[in-house]
Amino acid sequence: MSRIGKAPITIPGGVSIDVKGRDVNVKGPKGNLSLTLRPEVEMAVEGSEATVTINGSGAPRQARAYHGLTRALVANMVHGVNKGYEKKLEIVGVGWNAKAQGDKVVLNIGFCHDVPMKMPEGVKVETPNPTSIVLTGPDKQSVGQIAAEIRSVRPPEPYKGKGIRYEGEYVRRKAGKSFGS
Repeated sequence: MSRIGKAPITIPGGVSIDVKGRDVNVKGPKGNLSLTLRPEVEMAVEGSEATVTINGSGAPRQARAYHGLTRALVANMVHGVNKGYEKKLEIVGVGWNAKAQGDKVVLNIGFCHDVPMKMPEGVKVETPNPTSIVLTGPDKQSVGQIAAEIRSVRPPEPYKGKGIRYEGEYVRRKAGKSFGS
């Protein structure tokens, strides 16, 4: 059995988990999330704890892998609907900035045109100042995915360090050309 999968998921107050067949719905103050379970695993909710177990169908090696995966996904859903997830991005470059406009962010990052990026369902974007972007939402995967997509528009380059990076990300700098005499 998976070590991660064995651990029970504690359900905080204000969060409810509904299991109907293979569908798991998690509701909380930050939103609702759902997941369809694999046939190798089952889930049970008892009081303020949820447990994921292997039901014996399928290959044992894959069942153990899905056991831990399912437990981690449900735990992330519970944390997301209770507290939410947040990713912060920084823009480094002279004159480069970002503006939040409703459900999209417009990046002005040294191209001859602005780059608009639409946010997925449930993800909110804020720009507290022109060089920082804050993404929040209950779904860990969608928040991380849109943050990676925004970063990939202009990843940090190693010579001057310009680009979009995660807050606190270290960018290894390279020395430029040196002239020998």
